[in-house]
Amino acid sequence: MNNLTFGRYSPFNTCVHRLDPRNKIFMMLLLMVSIFLKVDSWSTTLILTGFIFLFLVIVMIISKIRFLDLFKSLSTMWFLIIILMVIYVFIPNPSYNPNHIAFYIGTYGVNYDAFYQSGYIIFRLILMVMITMILTSTTSPMDLTYALEWYMTPLKLVKFPAHIVAMTLSIALRFIPTLLDETQRIMKAQASRGVDFNRGGLFKRVGAIISLIIPLFVSAISRSEELSNAMEARGYDPYAKRSRYRVLKFHLSDLFAFIIVGAIFAGFLTLRIYDGYIIKIDFIYWIFGAKPLF
Repeated sequence: MNNLTFGRYSPFNTCVHRLDPRNKIFMMLLLMVSIFLKVDSWSTTLILTGFIFLFLVIVMIISKIRFLDLFKSLSTMWFLIIILMVIYVFIPNPSYNPNHIAFYIGTYGVNYDAFYQSGYIIFRLILMVMITMILTSTTSPMDLTYALEWYMTPLKLVKFPAHIVAMTLSIALRFIPTLLDETQRIMKAQASRGVDFNRGGLFKRVGAIISLIIPLFVSAISRSEELSNAMEARGYDPYAKRSRYRVLKFHLSDLFAFIIVGAIFAGFLTLRIYDGYIIKIDFIYWIFGAKPLF
């Protein structure tokens, strides 16, 4: 449970932390869209995604985000990675080149393209985790609330409760690490009472999970009630006109960051639109003067 870092805010004073949260959310969406813009050439696609990976690594270093936290988050996804590998390797795909056979399992030929495709999907998944970690680690839950509410401001014209939804999302993000810590505490308490979560038959493991889930639900309900009482005692009214302790402002650094991410997105979009029509770009051929690999 401690391997999950989504929602954990790291209070450092870096240039990434100081960026406007509205700008960070928009740049996150641009990078996510860029990741899913795929060109026909495999070599070009891998180099472009590798460029985004290098960019995110630099941002993580600037933001003082530990790579150990990233590895811990990815270690919890091993089951999903295995499922993806099995789907792409053992399910036939007519788009695979029949001449790219890696090896045979009986009479079934495993194609190299299956490994390329599954590896690319897993790589994109890693990039998504990195982008999400950068956003949640450098943006406080309250700033996320302000940013989400700002984006939902036009919906207030149709009486949409933008502030209530934004506050609910913010509280949910804030309580993810709290509930993970509570789960770990309950697991240790139950283990001290003889409950084994790792061994035993099916019914024994189901019983162990139930002994974990029920106290966790009770604790979550108790914490939510305490939070609601505390907010009510402080006079919180979601329908009242509210002022802001901190007013979000767009600075020159936000413009600079937006230009960089916007340029990356524009480059990816341009390659995706013109790929196979006007210019057929292959970076391997352009850089090394060799024939395209794929």
